[in-house]
Order: sequence, then structure tokens, then C-alpha cells
Amino acid sequence: MARNLIEKYIWIIDTLSQYRRLSKEELHTLWRRSDISGGEPLPDRTFYHYRRSIEEIFKIEIKCDNSGRYYIDTPSSMRSHSLTNWLLDSMAVSSALNQNQPGFERIEIEDVPSAREFLPIVLEAIRDSVKLCFTYASFARARAETKIIFHPYFLKRYKQRWYMIGFQEKRKSIRTYALDRIREMQLVKEEFEKPGSITLDQLFGNIVGVTTSEASVKSVKLKTTPTQAKYFRALPLHTSQKEEVHDDYSIFSYQLKLNYELAHEILSFGDSVKVIEPPELKAMVVTQLQETLAQYQTDKK
Repeated sequence: MARNLIEKYIWIIDTLSQYRRLSKEELHTLWRRSDISGGEPLPDRTFYHYRRSIEEIFKIEIKCDNSGRYYIDTPSSMRSHSLTNWLLDSMAVSSALNQNQPGFERIEIEDVPSAREFLPIVLEAIRDSVKLCFTYASFARARAETKIIFHPYFLKRYKQRWYMIGFQEKRKSIRTYALDRIREMQLVKEEFEKPGSITLDQLFGNIVGVTTSEASVKSVKLKTTPTQAKYFRALPLHTSQKEEVHDDYSIFSYQLKLNYELAHEILSFGDSVKVIEPPELKAMVVTQLQETLAQYQTDKK
């Protein structure tokens, strides 16, 4: 689909999100004032087609109330579709930057390693259910692993890195690969069939990060300072998050599998977060702290 059409859809969604409800005349006025219109009006028939396309592509329904004002139906539902929300945010920012054209030396954006190079290939493989062959230079291996045959099932973005999750033929198991560790990749013109029982929620529903686990789900409780609690409310550590508010601290509860990323995420908060339970997670965090401290104690000898 043409990029300028997508940008027009984004403009309509973004404008209705900002103004909540707009009459046809108000929407047309804002349209004519915007750079996205190219100086052209927004005919009723065109707007009708845009509404239908927005619903089909983004699963966002634009309705008209009894007074003839347009609005996005249940805007809160937009937040539940993570991919839709990411696309909207990314393209809305791109549109705003293009329209205002600030000095780009005054804007700094985090890089997403290898997304531009390998992401389109992986997306194509997922869409067409065809295998991939690639070389992977893991941080944990001295030599790169070559000629990996892989069935890509899913894509996941975590901490500015893209990961693909799927079936690795040689190991006969579900594996996760970071796109920035791939050195070369090509499509294999051989189709695969994804098991219908495997879903992203099944693999990562109770996970923080990208390390899958066969372990059982644990009840995790974290004690935080009032300031850190505000950060957790604004950006939850996990979708299962629940909070108990006390006078000078909060207890956040989760249903999670224990893994490397969870322990390191907790460690990143320093003394503003303390593990209450389970004891296994507390031991993981304490061990990491002791090993870190031991490095500095060694330096003093």
C-alpha cells in the first residue's frame, strides 16, 4: 500500500484521538490546514473509503454520533493492540517530524540494530510461511553458527532489539534469535506449517524479556519506594501487575516465570526495589549482587 495513503489514515486517527469528536466541517477544515492534504479537500466519498480502510488495517472503528460528530469507538481498545499502537506511534512521530522539519541535529533517537536489514525478510517469511537460512553470531559462542534452518513463527521487540521466535530444525526446538546477531540471511523456498497450538501468549504471557521457560509460574512480589511506584504505574513491569499501596511504600504483585531478564530488570532499579517473594528470585538477585560486589572487593587487594 502506498505510504502516503497510510500517512493519511494515521493523520485521521491521530486527529480524532486529539480532538475526541469532530464534525465533518471541523475535520475538513483541519484537513485543509494540514500538510498531509496537499492543498486538496477531503471529499465525503474519500473519507468513507478511508474509514473502511482504517477499520480493516488497524481494527479501529470511526463512528458518527447523533449530532453528526465523528469519534473513535472505544479508544481505550487501541492500547490493547500492541502492534497497532506501535505502528500508530511510529508513523505519527514520523509525520510530525516531516511536517515541522526541525533541525535534525537537535533530535536523538535510539537505534534499533539490524531492523532495516533483516526485518523485511523475516516479515516476508512469516507472511508466506517459508523457511529461513542464516548465520548467527551468538555472544555466548566463539564461532558463528552457520546454515541454520529456521521456521519463523513470531517477531518480538524488547529493549530496542528485534527477536524472531520459531522452530530450529537441527535442534528440533523453539528458539529465539536476535536480529542484530545475524550476519547473513536468505529465504528458503520451502514452506512450513506453524502448529496452531503455539501462540505468543503461550510462550511469553508470563515472561519478562525474551527467554522462554518451561518452569512453572510463580507469584512475584516487589516492594518499592513511593517514587519507583509512580514509574511502575506509568510503565508496568508486566501486564499481570497489581499494586497494594501503603503509607511509605507499595507492593507490586505479578504472575511470572523466573528468568535472567527478570532478575536483571529488578537489579536495574537499585535500592528502590526489593524482592519479597519467591525465595528463588530473591536468591538470584542476591547472587548477582554478591558477584558484582566481589569484583570490586578483588580490585582492592
